[in-house]
Amino acid sequence: MSAGPRGVGGRYFVQNPGPTNIPDRVLEAFRRPAVDFADPDFIALAEGVWAELPELFGGADKIVVLTTVGHGAWESTLTNTVEPGETVLIPDCGLFGRRWARMARDLGYEVVMTEGHIRRPTDPAEIADILAADTAHRIKCVCIVHTETSTGAVTDLAAMRAAMDSADHPALFIVDGVCSLGIEPLRMRDWGIDVVVAASQKGLMMPPGLSFCALSERAVERNRSVATPRFHLAWEPRFEEGPIYNRFGGTPPIQHMFALRTALDMIAETGGIDASIARHRRWAAAVHAAVDGWASGGPWEINITEPKHRTAAITCVRTGDIAAGSLISTARDRFRVSVGSGMMAEMEGRAFRVGHLGDLNEPMLLGALGGLETAMAVLGLPHGHGLSAAVASLAATARP
Repeated sequence: MSAGPRGVGGRYFVQNPGPTNIPDRVLEAFRRPAVDFADPDFIALAEGVWAELPELFGGADKIVVLTTVGHGAWESTLTNTVEPGETVLIPDCGLFGRRWARMARDLGYEVVMTEGHIRRPTDPAEIADILAADTAHRIKCVCIVHTETSTGAVTDLAAMRAAMDSADHPALFIVDGVCSLGIEPLRMRDWGIDVVVAASQKGLMMPPGLSFCALSERAVERNRSVATPRFHLAWEPRFEEGPIYNRFGGTPPIQHMFALRTALDMIAETGGIDASIARHRRWAAAVHAAVDGWASGGPWEINITEPKHRTAAITCVRTGDIAAGSLISTARDRFRVSVGSGMMAEMEGRAFRVGHLGDLNEPMLLGALGGLETAMAVLGLPHGHGLSAAVASLAATARP
């Protein structure tokens, strides 16, 4: 692989929270020649993908495929479910909750936010209290980031649904699943989720460029009554049976659809969505063991304090009084290991994030952790034995 720092050979380890590693089979799918989007074979491929996606989301009633990134799917969801001037509830759970709230304000919506927490997910009881106080039902949507990529927290969606039900409030339940699809349990039907927003560049092992809005019938009904101005990101034209051009809102992303077909096949061939979730949990446990090992001899600390609140997708590591930038750059430039920087202002320069999602296996993960530990040693940073702890974790959970 030639990407990465110049002048250093060998494979470049991408352990960012996203975009993630792209399997060779998915890359090969992008190399397929262009075809007419009216070609019967392409239409059959697209129809097959649409038929499979609802169960990937745990029981969606309709799927909207957008040629955009997750932010575009956020905007599409807001403009298709909320009237100008109406109110949405978006908890402050990290950078992406804050960005979603900023988008909503810029689009002309009133926004209610909870108090910010960056070391745990939003407490469902906070949401229940806000909704119970909203006796006029001004709040039209509750927008929850399932996996907050900036902090490493995961929200218990079943508990959030129960909290909303306890308040007997009619707000739509909208979930950002960009960093959780294929990684964390996601059951739209069982948990009464109305919209899940997702994207291609994380658990689906693809480049950025595709996003999805998975919808319940409640969301479809709300969409039909909302008069917010919208055109390209509108849902209703995409529901219509007819030319495939209309269902994509324009020219279909043909190569992305080839790649998505391949990614879905790969997930199925490796045991399906439940097996994918189990793999991600195993990888996360190994990374957590590594950080705990480093912490035995240095200031390293997992940002999310309680293990039950940690996502299986990424781990945000606090570095105490150590400047994280030197570790990140040394790992990248000398050892070809790419990890994410800390995104939150509250941790600026004092955190890094390890992605353990998408196309991954044990040697790749251990190589990245070994590169990080070697960078610590080169820089003279205090640390305990993290790599050996990760090996022990993986060995203890290996299949016979």
